[in-house]
Amino acid sequence: MSGPFSSPFPSPSSSPSPLSRRGFLAATGALSLAATLSACGGDGGSTTGSSAKPVGQADIDKAMKTPTQLTFWTWVPNIDKEVALFEKKYPAVKIKVVNAGQGTPEYTKLRTALKAGSGAPDMVQIEYQAIPTFTITGSLLDLRPYGASALKSTFVDWTWGQVSGSGGEIWAIPQDAGPMGMLYRKDIFDRHGIQVPTTWDEFAAAARTLHKADPDVYLTNLAANQVAAWHGLLWQAGAKPYVTSGKSDITISVDDTVSKKLGQYWGALAKEGVIGVEPDFTDSWYAALNKGKYATWLTGAWGPAFLSGSAKATAGKWRAAPLPQWDAAKPSAGNWGGSTTAVIRSTKNPIQAAVFAQFLNSDPASARMFTTEQFFFPATKTLLAEASFLGDTPAFYGGQKVNQVFADISTQVNPAFQWPPFLDRVATDWTETVGKSLADKTDTVRALGTWQSRITTFAKGQGFTVEGG
Repeated sequence: MSGPFSSPFPSPSSSPSPLSRRGFLAATGALSLAATLSACGGDGGSTTGSSAKPVGQADIDKAMKTPTQLTFWTWVPNIDKEVALFEKKYPAVKIKVVNAGQGTPEYTKLRTALKAGSGAPDMVQIEYQAIPTFTITGSLLDLRPYGASALKSTFVDWTWGQVSGSGGEIWAIPQDAGPMGMLYRKDIFDRHGIQVPTTWDEFAAAARTLHKADPDVYLTNLAANQVAAWHGLLWQAGAKPYVTSGKSDITISVDDTVSKKLGQYWGALAKEGVIGVEPDFTDSWYAALNKGKYATWLTGAWGPAFLSGSAKATAGKWRAAPLPQWDAAKPSAGNWGGSTTAVIRSTKNPIQAAVFAQFLNSDPASARMFTTEQFFFPATKTLLAEASFLGDTPAFYGGQKVNQVFADISTQVNPAFQWPPFLDRVATDWTETVGKSLADKTDTVRALGTWQSRITTFAKGQGFTVEGG
């Protein structure tokens, strides 16, 4: 993290403390596609791609008994506890854990090391949305030859889709997730006779009713700096803003019919002044949550743990529910947050590194520890069905089984959603167009067209063949 909440996407892969919940994609200087591929796509002594041959179990066993030191870049606090489980099982392999920064700082350092041809780690913490940025440069190791395919059924389908390539590659192993739901102030709802909205039409009506009844209170805040929330809402609505094919073909559709529906909806609520649009993860935003300025927070599954540490004055007043739906007969959800463990293609010890990535996130004890030590929302099917996890009744949420709510939501996330290989630029352009329109209460639908145009121009300038723009 380059500063408190200075990057566009918050990450659940950190402690619940407000000062360590942020992280996103490296905002480094843009290289042309050709230059990036030549700079970062070195051989690394490893075999990747669809033609890679499986590594035999005998070779894996031998490698795991060979004295080896691996370097792991991660921002996850106290992850040494999970690493210790791995080292206990494989005592010959030692892991050097390095906090290279969360999100942007880590990705920036990684790009620099890859370009220089030295200094890159063996394994790296990487968010779902950042994976295409590094696969386009050939920087990640395809984990299929090392047995990763056998883990597919271990993880929720949509999380596995996030780490899988169009050619069947497995670029990383899921660690946690952030299916989106709605946290709401039950006391405020009860005071004003508001029912929990199940559709977006009901949500809009509730926003108008609440703000009319109490001009100091808003139903929610759609932060004008929060491109992550926008993407999560696009995801829920069934949008396909980015569809990639191969290394250089991409369809960009951020101002299509679905996107315009969102633009018209949220733009209208912002213009009416019945929702807040202030930047989130700021001192004023924290104060607003604590004093009851906002009656809901649309957030990822990491939100409940985060909120309980950030809005302590409101303990016992919050509850959780699914997001309102565009079509109540076809419930769907988006995702905001989550990260993985990937292996850098240049590693000199691909077997050990691949085994580590798999063990860290699929070993039952290690995976469970992430939920109890770091309060992550799990990506494994076993944990999402575990009675002790689902049955947790935190007092902050009035004894509600919040984990059960988000576990149910997790089954409704569309596995087909894709991210572009230049999301840093996408985020910047969104903030300067769509986000600005919300803040300024101007035409959000028109801003979508400007965003589409800017992304398209950038992509073409990087050597991509672009459709839809």
